[in-house]
Amino acid sequence: MLAESFRVDSPNVQYGEDAITSSYTYQHTSVERTDAGQWVVKPQSTEYTFKTDTRVPKLGVMLVGWGGNNGTTVTGGILANKHGITWMTKDGLKKPNYFGSLTHAATVRIGNYKGEEVHVPFSSLLPMVHPNDFVLGGWDISGMNLADAMERAQVLDFELQKQLVPLMRDMVPLPGIYDPAFIAANQAERADNVIKGTKREQMETVRQHIRDFKAANAVDKVIVLWTANTERYSEVIEGLNDTADNLMKSIDAGEAEVSPSTLYAAACVLEGVPFINGSPQNTFVPGLIDLAVEKNVLIGGDDFKSGQTKMKSVLVDFLVGAGIKPTSIVSYNHLGNNDGMNLSAPQTFRSKEISKSNVVDDMVQSNSILYGPGEHPDHVVVIKYVPYVADSKRAMDEYTSEIFMGGRNTIVMHNTCEDSLLAAPIIMDLVILAELVTRIQLKKDGQEELRGFHPVAVLLSYLTKAPLVPSGTPVVNALAKQRAMLENVFRACVGLPPENNMMLEFKV
Repeated sequence: MLAESFRVDSPNVQYGEDAITSSYTYQHTSVERTDAGQWVVKPQSTEYTFKTDTRVPKLGVMLVGWGGNNGTTVTGGILANKHGITWMTKDGLKKPNYFGSLTHAATVRIGNYKGEEVHVPFSSLLPMVHPNDFVLGGWDISGMNLADAMERAQVLDFELQKQLVPLMRDMVPLPGIYDPAFIAANQAERADNVIKGTKREQMETVRQHIRDFKAANAVDKVIVLWTANTERYSEVIEGLNDTADNLMKSIDAGEAEVSPSTLYAAACVLEGVPFINGSPQNTFVPGLIDLAVEKNVLIGGDDFKSGQTKMKSVLVDFLVGAGIKPTSIVSYNHLGNNDGMNLSAPQTFRSKEISKSNVVDDMVQSNSILYGPGEHPDHVVVIKYVPYVADSKRAMDEYTSEIFMGGRNTIVMHNTCEDSLLAAPIIMDLVILAELVTRIQLKKDGQEELRGFHPVAVLLSYLTKAPLVPSGTPVVNALAKQRAMLENVFRACVGLPPENNMMLEFKV
Protein backbone atom coordinates (compact mmCIF):
# COMPACT_ATOMS: atom_id res chain seq x y z
CA MET A 1 0.00 0.00 0.00
CA LEU A 2 1.35 3.41 -0.97
CA ALA A 3 0.54 6.50 1.07
CA GLU A 4 1.55 9.68 -0.72
CA SER A 5 2.39 11.54 2.51
CA PHE A 6 2.26 11.16 6.29
CA ARG A 7 2.54 13.06 9.56
CA VAL A 8 4.18 11.73 12.74
CA ASP A 9 1.99 11.92 15.83
CA SER A 10 4.46 11.99 18.72
CA PRO A 11 5.37 14.28 21.64
CA ASN A 12 8.95 14.03 20.35
CA VAL A 13 8.13 15.82 17.08
CA GLN A 14 7.07 19.41 16.52
CA TYR A 15 5.92 20.69 13.13
CA GLY A 16 6.62 24.42 12.95
CA GLU A 17 5.87 26.96 10.27
CA ASP A 18 9.27 26.52 8.64
CA ALA A 19 10.93 23.60 10.46
CA ILE A 20 10.44 20.10 11.85
CA THR A 21 12.10 19.51 15.23
CA SER A 22 12.51 16.04 16.70
CA SER A 23 13.95 14.58 19.88
CA TYR A 24 15.63 11.29 19.10
CA THR A 25 17.25 8.58 21.20
CA TYR A 26 20.22 7.12 19.31
CA GLN A 27 20.94 3.60 20.52
CA HIS A 28 24.38 2.24 19.77
CA THR A 29 27.17 0.23 21.40
CA SER A 30 30.68 0.77 22.69
CA VAL A 31 33.24 -2.02 22.70
CA GLU A 32 36.00 -2.41 25.26
CA ARG A 33 38.62 -5.03 26.06
CA THR A 34 39.67 -5.94 29.55
CA ASP A 35 43.26 -6.56 30.66
CA ALA A 36 42.45 -10.27 30.54
CA GLY A 37 41.50 -10.00 26.88
CA GLN A 38 37.73 -10.24 27.37
CA TRP A 39 35.64 -8.24 24.91
CA VAL A 40 32.86 -6.25 26.58
CA VAL A 41 29.97 -4.67 24.67
CA LYS A 42 28.02 -1.90 26.37
CA PRO A 43 24.68 -0.67 25.01
CA GLN A 44 24.61 3.14 24.86
CA SER A 45 21.88 5.73 24.42
CA THR A 46 22.50 9.31 23.32
CA GLU A 47 19.81 11.96 23.08
CA TYR A 48 19.82 14.10 19.93
CA THR A 49 17.75 17.02 18.71
CA PHE A 50 17.23 17.38 14.96
CA LYS A 51 15.90 20.50 13.26
CA THR A 52 15.13 20.44 9.55
CA ASP A 53 14.34 23.63 7.67
CA THR A 54 11.26 22.77 5.59
CA ARG A 55 11.56 25.73 3.23
CA VAL A 56 12.51 24.22 -0.13
CA PRO A 57 14.68 26.69 -2.05
CA LYS A 58 14.70 27.63 -5.70
CA LEU A 59 17.78 25.63 -6.65
CA GLY A 60 20.38 26.31 -9.32
CA VAL A 61 22.29 23.25 -10.54
CA MET A 62 25.54 23.83 -12.40
CA LEU A 63 27.15 20.82 -14.06
CA VAL A 64 30.81 20.69 -15.01
CA GLY A 65 30.60 18.79 -18.29
CA TRP A 66 27.09 20.02 -19.05
CA GLY A 67 27.50 19.26 -22.75
CA GLY A 68 28.57 15.64 -22.22
CA ASN A 69 26.51 12.46 -22.29
CA ASN A 70 25.44 12.75 -18.66
CA GLY A 71 24.77 16.48 -18.77
CA THR A 72 22.59 16.33 -21.87
CA THR A 73 20.74 13.25 -20.58
CA VAL A 74 19.99 14.94 -17.26
CA THR A 75 18.78 18.06 -19.04
CA GLY A 76 16.70 16.23 -21.64
CA GLY A 77 15.20 13.91 -19.04
CA ILE A 78 14.15 16.76 -16.77
CA LEU A 79 12.64 18.72 -19.65
CA ALA A 80 10.72 15.68 -20.87
CA ASN A 81 9.29 15.14 -17.39
CA LYS A 82 8.57 18.80 -16.80
CA HIS A 83 6.70 19.21 -20.10
CA GLY A 84 5.10 15.77 -20.18
CA ILE A 85 6.71 14.86 -23.51
CA THR A 86 5.84 11.41 -24.86
CA TRP A 87 7.43 9.64 -27.82
CA MET A 88 6.94 6.57 -29.97
CA THR A 89 9.40 3.71 -30.30
CA LYS A 90 9.12 0.32 -31.98
CA ASP A 91 7.91 -0.95 -28.60
CA GLY A 92 5.10 1.58 -28.40
CA LEU A 93 4.39 4.88 -26.65
CA LYS A 94 6.90 5.93 -23.98
CA LYS A 95 6.24 8.34 -21.14
CA PRO A 96 8.88 10.23 -19.14
CA ASN A 97 9.73 9.05 -15.64
CA TYR A 98 12.38 9.24 -12.95
CA PHE A 99 13.09 5.50 -12.72
CA GLY A 100 16.50 4.93 -11.16
CA SER A 101 16.11 7.85 -8.75
CA LEU A 102 16.20 7.00 -5.05
CA THR A 103 14.42 10.21 -4.13
CA HIS A 104 11.73 10.12 -6.82
CA ALA A 105 11.18 6.46 -7.74
CA ALA A 106 11.82 4.57 -4.48
CA THR A 107 9.71 4.03 -1.38
CA VAL A 108 10.20 3.66 2.38
CA ARG A 109 8.24 1.44 4.78
CA ILE A 110 6.54 3.38 7.58
CA GLY A 111 4.50 0.61 9.22
CA ASN A 112 1.62 -1.81 8.88
CA TYR A 113 -2.07 -1.11 8.41
CA LYS A 114 -4.48 -4.01 9.07
CA GLY A 115 -1.89 -6.56 8.03
CA GLU A 116 -0.71 -4.71 4.94
CA GLU A 117 2.66 -2.99 4.70
CA VAL A 118 2.47 0.77 4.18
CA HIS A 119 5.13 2.55 2.14
CA VAL A 120 5.61 6.19 1.22
CA PRO A 121 7.71 7.83 -1.51
CA PHE A 122 11.27 8.43 -0.31
CA SER A 123 10.76 12.10 -1.17
CA SER A 124 7.98 12.38 1.42
CA LEU A 125 10.31 11.69 4.36
CA LEU A 126 11.41 15.33 4.34
CA PRO A 127 10.70 18.28 2.01
CA MET A 128 13.01 17.96 -1.00
CA VAL A 129 13.62 19.87 -4.22
CA HIS A 130 11.93 18.27 -7.22
CA PRO A 131 14.16 17.81 -10.30
CA ASN A 132 11.47 19.45 -12.45
CA ASP A 133 12.27 22.65 -10.57
CA PHE A 134 16.04 22.60 -11.14
CA VAL A 135 17.44 25.70 -12.83
CA LEU A 136 20.16 24.18 -14.99
CA GLY A 137 23.45 25.58 -16.21
CA GLY A 138 27.12 24.73 -16.28
CA TRP A 139 30.42 24.53 -18.06
CA ASP A 140 31.96 22.46 -20.84
CA ILE A 141 35.20 22.58 -22.78
CA SER A 142 33.07 21.99 -25.89
CA GLY A 143 30.98 25.00 -26.91
CA MET A 144 28.33 22.93 -28.72
CA ASN A 145 24.76 23.82 -27.76
CA LEU A 146 22.92 21.17 -25.77
CA ALA A 147 20.61 20.12 -28.60
CA ASP A 148 23.55 19.26 -30.85
CA ALA A 149 25.44 17.77 -27.90
CA MET A 150 22.43 15.55 -27.16
CA GLU A 151 22.51 14.25 -30.74
CA ARG A 152 26.26 13.67 -30.44
CA ALA A 153 25.74 11.67 -27.25
CA GLN A 154 23.38 9.14 -28.93
CA VAL A 155 21.61 8.33 -25.66
CA LEU A 156 17.97 9.43 -25.93
CA ASP A 157 15.56 8.03 -28.53
CA PHE A 158 15.56 10.13 -31.69
CA GLU A 159 11.81 10.83 -31.58
CA LEU A 160 12.29 12.26 -28.10
CA GLN A 161 15.33 14.25 -29.21
CA LYS A 162 13.34 15.93 -32.00
CA GLN A 163 10.86 17.26 -29.45
CA LEU A 164 13.62 18.40 -27.09
CA VAL A 165 15.63 20.32 -29.69
CA PRO A 166 13.57 23.55 -29.42
CA LEU A 167 13.96 23.46 -25.64
CA MET A 168 17.73 22.83 -25.69
CA ARG A 169 19.18 24.57 -28.74
CA ASP A 170 19.61 27.86 -26.88
CA MET A 171 21.34 26.22 -23.93
CA VAL A 172 25.08 26.79 -24.36
CA PRO A 173 27.68 25.84 -21.75
CA LEU A 174 29.99 28.39 -20.18
CA PRO A 175 33.67 27.98 -21.05
CA GLY A 176 35.39 25.34 -18.93
CA ILE A 177 38.84 24.85 -17.46
CA TYR A 178 40.96 22.67 -19.72
CA ASP A 179 44.33 21.16 -18.84
CA PRO A 180 45.50 18.49 -21.31
CA ALA A 181 47.91 17.11 -18.70
CA PHE A 182 44.99 15.68 -16.71
CA ILE A 183 42.84 13.96 -19.36
CA ALA A 184 43.43 11.86 -22.46
CA ALA A 185 45.02 13.51 -25.48
CA ASN A 186 42.04 12.37 -27.57
CA GLN A 187 39.89 15.05 -25.90
CA ALA A 188 41.83 17.94 -27.46
CA GLU A 189 39.58 18.33 -30.51
CA ARG A 190 36.55 18.93 -28.27
CA ALA A 191 38.29 21.71 -26.35
CA ASP A 192 37.04 24.80 -28.23
CA ASN A 193 35.41 26.56 -25.26
CA VAL A 194 38.01 27.09 -22.57
CA ILE A 195 38.82 29.57 -19.81
CA LYS A 196 42.12 31.29 -20.43
CA GLY A 197 44.60 32.61 -17.89
CA THR A 198 46.51 31.44 -14.85
CA LYS A 199 45.10 28.90 -12.41
CA ARG A 200 44.13 31.70 -10.05
CA GLU A 201 42.41 33.55 -12.90
CA GLN A 202 40.61 30.39 -13.97
CA MET A 203 39.35 29.79 -10.43
CA GLU A 204 38.21 33.39 -10.08
CA THR A 205 36.39 33.14 -13.43
CA VAL A 206 34.47 30.12 -12.16
CA ARG A 207 33.57 32.00 -8.99
CA GLN A 208 32.23 34.88 -11.07
CA HIS A 209 30.28 32.46 -13.25
CA ILE A 210 28.57 31.09 -10.13
CA ARG A 211 27.69 34.58 -8.87
CA ASP A 212 26.36 35.63 -12.28
CA PHE A 213 24.29 32.44 -12.65
CA LYS A 214 22.78 32.86 -9.20
CA ALA A 215 21.88 36.49 -9.84
CA ALA A 216 20.59 36.02 -13.38
CA ASN A 217 18.26 33.18 -12.36
CA ALA A 218 17.29 34.55 -8.94
CA VAL A 219 17.98 31.20 -7.27
CA ASP A 220 18.29 30.81 -3.51
CA LYS A 221 21.07 28.22 -3.63
CA VAL A 222 23.47 26.69 -6.13
CA ILE A 223 24.89 23.14 -6.18
CA VAL A 224 27.83 22.34 -8.48
CA LEU A 225 28.48 18.78 -9.65
CA TRP A 226 31.41 17.44 -11.68
CA THR A 227 30.25 15.09 -14.46
CA ALA A 228 33.11 15.88 -16.83
CA ASN A 229 36.00 13.69 -17.96
CA THR A 230 37.83 11.47 -15.51
CA GLU A 231 41.18 13.06 -14.69
CA ARG A 232 44.39 11.33 -13.77
CA TYR A 233 45.27 11.32 -10.09
CA SER A 234 47.03 14.40 -8.76
CA GLU A 235 50.17 13.84 -6.77
CA VAL A 236 49.68 14.76 -3.12
CA ILE A 237 52.85 16.59 -2.18
CA GLU A 238 53.83 18.10 1.15
CA GLY A 239 53.92 21.86 0.81
CA LEU A 240 51.84 21.85 -2.38
CA ASN A 241 48.31 20.58 -1.69
CA ASP A 242 48.49 19.05 1.80
CA THR A 243 46.90 22.01 3.62
CA ALA A 244 44.40 24.71 2.70
CA ASP A 245 47.06 27.43 2.84
CA ASN A 246 49.48 25.45 0.70
CA LEU A 247 46.78 24.68 -1.86
CA MET A 248 45.89 28.36 -2.18
CA LYS A 249 49.56 29.27 -2.55
CA SER A 250 49.95 26.57 -5.22
CA ILE A 251 46.99 27.96 -7.14
CA ASP A 252 48.55 31.41 -7.00
CA ALA A 253 51.86 29.96 -8.20
CA GLY A 254 50.20 28.01 -11.05
CA GLU A 255 51.54 24.67 -9.81
CA ALA A 256 51.08 21.94 -12.43
CA GLU A 257 49.63 19.39 -9.99
CA VAL A 258 46.53 21.45 -9.23
CA SER A 259 43.86 19.83 -11.41
CA PRO A 260 40.88 21.52 -13.09
CA SER A 261 38.45 19.64 -10.83
CA THR A 262 40.26 20.89 -7.74
CA LEU A 263 40.07 24.44 -9.10
CA TYR A 264 36.29 24.08 -9.52
CA ALA A 265 35.99 22.61 -6.03
CA ALA A 266 38.08 25.41 -4.51
CA ALA A 267 36.01 28.04 -6.33
CA CYS A 268 32.82 26.51 -4.94
CA VAL A 269 34.12 26.29 -1.38
CA LEU A 270 35.22 29.92 -1.49
CA GLU A 271 31.74 30.87 -2.76
CA GLY A 272 30.03 28.80 -0.06
CA VAL A 273 28.55 26.49 -2.72
CA PRO A 274 28.39 22.67 -2.22
CA PHE A 275 30.52 20.69 -4.69
CA ILE A 276 30.04 17.03 -5.64
CA ASN A 277 32.62 15.01 -7.56
CA GLY A 278 31.05 12.43 -9.85
CA SER A 279 34.33 11.09 -11.27
CA PRO A 280 36.99 8.90 -9.65
CA GLN A 281 40.01 11.24 -9.54
CA ASN A 282 41.30 12.65 -6.24
CA THR A 283 39.75 16.09 -6.64
CA PHE A 284 39.57 16.34 -2.86
CA VAL A 285 43.26 16.53 -2.04
CA PRO A 286 43.96 17.07 1.68
CA GLY A 287 44.23 20.84 1.23
CA LEU A 288 40.82 21.03 -0.41
CA ILE A 289 39.21 18.98 2.37
CA ASP A 290 40.85 21.29 4.92
CA LEU A 291 39.47 24.30 3.07
CA ALA A 292 35.94 22.85 3.02
CA VAL A 293 36.07 22.10 6.74
CA GLU A 294 37.48 25.55 7.49
CA LYS A 295 34.71 27.25 5.46
CA ASN A 296 32.05 24.70 6.52
CA VAL A 297 30.97 24.01 2.93
CA LEU A 298 29.60 20.62 1.85
CA ILE A 299 31.72 18.42 -0.41
CA GLY A 300 30.86 14.90 -1.54
CA GLY A 301 32.02 12.10 -3.83
CA ASP A 302 33.65 10.27 -5.44
CA ASP A 303 32.44 8.66 -8.71
CA PHE A 304 28.84 7.78 -9.55
CA LYS A 305 27.84 4.26 -8.51
CA SER A 306 25.49 3.20 -11.27
CA GLY A 307 26.00 -0.29 -12.69
CA GLN A 308 28.74 -2.87 -12.22
CA THR A 309 30.04 -1.46 -8.93
CA LYS A 310 26.55 -1.20 -7.47
CA MET A 311 26.00 -4.90 -8.20
CA LYS A 312 29.41 -5.72 -6.71
CA SER A 313 28.61 -3.88 -3.47
CA VAL A 314 25.46 -6.00 -3.17
CA LEU A 315 26.84 -9.37 -4.20
CA VAL A 316 30.07 -9.35 -2.18
CA ASP A 317 28.14 -8.18 0.89
CA PHE A 318 25.74 -11.12 0.39
CA LEU A 319 28.53 -13.66 -0.10
CA VAL A 320 30.66 -12.59 2.86
CA GLY A 321 27.55 -12.20 5.03
CA ALA A 322 26.51 -15.76 4.13
CA GLY A 323 29.91 -17.13 5.20
CA ILE A 324 31.04 -17.71 1.62
CA LYS A 325 34.60 -16.64 0.79
CA PRO A 326 35.12 -14.70 -2.46
CA THR A 327 38.66 -15.41 -3.61
CA SER A 328 38.69 -13.94 -7.11
CA ILE A 329 36.70 -11.06 -8.58
CA VAL A 330 37.33 -10.20 -12.22
CA SER A 331 35.43 -7.29 -13.76
CA TYR A 332 35.56 -6.51 -17.47
CA ASN A 333 33.89 -3.53 -19.17
CA HIS A 334 33.71 -2.19 -22.67
CA LEU A 335 31.94 0.97 -23.76
CA GLY A 336 31.99 3.38 -26.66
CA ASN A 337 30.98 6.79 -25.35
CA ASN A 338 33.32 9.70 -24.69
CA ASP A 339 33.90 8.45 -21.15
CA GLY A 340 35.27 5.22 -22.63
CA MET A 341 37.38 7.16 -25.11
CA ASN A 342 38.91 9.24 -22.32
CA LEU A 343 39.49 6.14 -20.14
CA SER A 344 41.48 4.52 -22.94
CA ALA A 345 44.46 6.55 -21.70
CA PRO A 346 46.35 4.63 -18.98
CA GLN A 347 46.61 7.57 -16.59
CA THR A 348 42.86 8.24 -16.52
CA PHE A 349 41.99 4.52 -16.43
CA ARG A 350 44.08 4.22 -13.27
CA SER A 351 41.72 6.63 -11.46
CA LYS A 352 38.72 4.49 -12.42
CA GLU A 353 40.53 1.28 -11.52
CA ILE A 354 41.18 2.55 -8.00
CA SER A 355 37.57 3.61 -7.36
CA LYS A 356 36.21 0.29 -8.69
CA SER A 357 38.73 -1.88 -6.84
CA ASN A 358 38.30 -0.54 -3.29
CA VAL A 359 34.58 -1.25 -3.15
CA VAL A 360 34.94 -4.67 -1.45
CA ASP A 361 37.47 -3.72 1.21
CA ASP A 362 35.19 -3.11 4.20
CA MET A 363 33.16 -6.25 3.50
CA VAL A 364 36.30 -8.40 3.42
CA GLN A 365 37.63 -6.79 6.60
CA SER A 366 34.34 -7.52 8.39
CA ASN A 367 34.94 -11.28 8.44
CA SER A 368 38.27 -12.49 9.80
CA ILE A 369 36.80 -16.00 10.04
CA LEU A 370 37.06 -16.15 6.25
CA TYR A 371 40.12 -13.94 5.71
CA GLY A 372 43.42 -13.99 7.59
CA PRO A 373 45.58 -10.92 8.24
CA GLY A 374 46.47 -9.22 4.96
CA GLU A 375 44.37 -11.67 2.92
CA HIS A 376 42.19 -10.23 0.17
CA PRO A 377 40.45 -11.58 -2.92
CA ASP A 378 42.27 -11.25 -6.23
CA HIS A 379 40.48 -8.28 -7.79
CA VAL A 380 41.05 -7.20 -11.38
CA VAL A 381 39.25 -4.44 -13.30
CA VAL A 382 39.53 -4.05 -17.10
CA ILE A 383 37.96 -1.29 -19.23
CA LYS A 384 38.17 -1.23 -23.04
CA TYR A 385 36.98 1.35 -25.55
CA VAL A 386 34.71 -0.10 -28.26
CA PRO A 387 33.12 2.78 -30.24
CA TYR A 388 30.32 0.71 -31.78
CA VAL A 389 28.48 0.04 -28.49
CA ALA A 390 28.33 3.81 -27.75
CA ASP A 391 26.61 4.51 -24.39
CA SER A 392 25.44 0.90 -23.96
CA LYS A 393 28.22 -0.34 -21.71
CA ARG A 394 28.80 -4.06 -21.28
CA ALA A 395 30.00 -5.29 -17.91
CA MET A 396 31.00 -8.90 -17.30
CA ASP A 397 31.95 -10.18 -13.88
CA GLU A 398 33.22 -13.49 -12.54
CA TYR A 399 33.06 -14.15 -8.79
CA THR A 400 34.88 -17.28 -7.61
CA SER A 401 34.42 -18.29 -3.97
CA GLU A 402 35.51 -21.03 -1.61
CA ILE A 403 32.61 -22.95 -0.09
CA PHE A 404 32.08 -25.89 2.25
CA MET A 405 34.78 -28.58 2.45
CA GLY A 406 37.09 -27.19 -0.21
CA GLY A 407 34.42 -26.68 -2.85
CA ARG A 408 34.25 -23.77 -5.27
CA ASN A 409 31.36 -21.66 -6.43
CA THR A 410 31.53 -19.43 -9.51
CA ILE A 411 28.98 -16.77 -10.37
CA VAL A 412 29.21 -15.14 -13.82
CA MET A 413 27.17 -12.02 -14.55
CA HIS A 414 26.56 -10.07 -17.75
CA ASN A 415 25.21 -6.56 -17.29
CA THR A 416 24.26 -4.27 -20.17
CA CYS A 417 24.28 -0.78 -18.67
CA GLU A 418 22.91 2.17 -20.58
CA ASP A 419 25.53 4.27 -18.92
CA SER A 420 24.12 7.79 -18.96
CA LEU A 421 20.52 6.67 -18.37
CA LEU A 422 21.72 5.01 -15.16
CA ALA A 423 23.92 7.95 -14.15
CA ALA A 424 21.40 10.75 -14.76
CA PRO A 425 19.02 9.89 -11.89
CA ILE A 426 22.03 9.50 -9.57
CA ILE A 427 23.18 13.00 -10.50
CA MET A 428 19.74 14.33 -9.61
CA ASP A 429 19.70 12.42 -6.32
CA LEU A 430 23.14 13.68 -5.34
CA VAL A 431 22.02 17.26 -5.93
CA ILE A 432 18.70 16.82 -4.11
CA LEU A 433 20.23 15.07 -1.10
CA ALA A 434 23.19 17.45 -0.86
CA GLU A 435 20.80 20.40 -0.76
CA LEU A 436 18.60 18.73 1.85
CA VAL A 437 21.58 17.88 4.08
CA THR A 438 22.45 21.58 4.24
CA ARG A 439 19.03 22.24 5.82
CA ILE A 440 19.45 19.73 8.68
CA GLN A 441 20.95 20.73 12.02
CA LEU A 442 21.46 18.61 15.11
CA LYS A 443 22.95 18.57 18.59
CA LYS A 444 23.71 15.99 21.24
CA ASP A 445 22.33 16.23 24.74
CA GLY A 446 24.49 18.72 26.64
CA GLN A 447 25.44 20.78 23.59
CA GLU A 448 24.05 24.28 23.52
CA GLU A 449 23.83 25.02 19.81
CA LEU A 450 22.54 23.15 16.80
CA ARG A 451 25.04 22.61 14.02
CA GLY A 452 25.06 21.06 10.57
CA PHE A 453 26.59 17.74 9.60
CA HIS A 454 30.32 17.51 8.95
CA PRO A 455 31.12 19.21 5.60
CA VAL A 456 32.35 15.90 4.15
CA ALA A 457 28.96 14.48 3.24
CA VAL A 458 29.04 10.80 4.23
CA LEU A 459 25.28 10.61 3.70
CA LEU A 460 25.87 10.63 -0.06
CA SER A 461 27.81 7.33 0.11
CA TYR A 462 24.94 5.26 -1.29
CA LEU A 463 25.38 6.99 -4.65
CA THR A 464 29.19 6.90 -4.99
CA LYS A 465 31.76 4.21 -5.76
CA ALA A 466 34.49 5.56 -3.48
CA PRO A 467 32.72 7.36 -0.62
CA LEU A 468 34.51 10.43 0.72
CA VAL A 469 34.51 10.38 4.52
CA PRO A 470 36.10 12.53 7.23
CA SER A 471 39.46 11.37 8.58
CA GLY A 472 39.01 8.52 11.07
CA THR A 473 35.54 7.59 9.83
CA PRO A 474 34.96 3.96 8.75
CA VAL A 475 34.30 3.61 5.02
CA VAL A 476 31.14 1.60 4.31
CA ASN A 477 30.67 0.27 0.77
CA ALA A 478 27.94 -2.33 1.33
CA LEU A 479 24.93 -0.94 -0.52
CA ALA A 480 22.25 -2.05 1.95
CA LYS A 481 24.10 -0.44 4.87
CA GLN A 482 24.54 2.80 2.93
CA ARG A 483 20.84 2.93 2.09
CA ALA A 484 19.88 2.15 5.70
CA MET A 485 22.15 4.92 7.01
CA LEU A 486 20.58 7.52 4.74
CA GLU A 487 17.01 6.42 5.36
CA ASN A 488 17.41 6.10 9.12
CA VAL A 489 18.97 9.55 9.50
CA PHE A 490 16.00 11.05 7.66
CA ARG A 491 13.62 8.99 9.81
CA ALA A 492 15.33 10.41 12.90
CA CYS A 493 14.62 13.91 11.59
CA VAL A 494 10.89 13.21 11.91
CA GLY A 495 11.15 11.20 15.13
CA LEU A 496 10.75 7.74 13.62
CA PRO A 497 12.83 4.77 14.86
CA PRO A 498 15.26 3.08 12.47
CA GLU A 499 13.81 0.37 10.25
CA ASN A 500 15.15 -2.77 11.97
CA ASN A 501 12.91 -5.38 10.27
CA MET A 502 12.30 -7.25 13.55
CA MET A 503 8.49 -7.07 13.20
CA LEU A 504 8.02 -8.40 16.70
CA GLU A 505 4.35 -7.43 16.64
CA PHE A 506 3.77 -10.42 14.33
CA LYS A 507 5.98 -12.88 16.25
CA VAL A 508 4.37 -13.07 19.67
